[in-house]
Amino acid sequence: MLLEPKKVNLIFRKMASTNLINYIEITLRLIPASAMIICSDFAKYPNIFKFYGWIMLISTLVLFFIPRTIHHNFSLKIADNFKPFYFQLISPCSFLIGTFLIYGVI
Repeated sequence: MLLEPKKVNLIFRKMASTNLINYIEITLRLIPASAMIICSDFAKYPNIFKFYGWIMLISTLVLFFIPRTIHHNFSLKIADNFKPFYFQLISPCSFLIGTFLIYGVI
């Protein structure tokens, strides 16, 4: 996101573009969501891990029932409205969230 924001824009355009990509995306989201819920008792902040795990799990299950075309059109709208600079602007947030997740399980 920080170094190649145009590549991120291309990835957003491909999200949910085919049934295969859509269901692989959604299924892959289930893995960390389930892990956050199941392993939350071992984390430094179990309530936070469990809460965000449930949010991820519920939003993922909702995506299973939303038609793929709606999901794809939404990702296209995001790709059209987000300029590469915006991706660079929010990339530190992604880094901080990832760092917090790693810190929470170490």
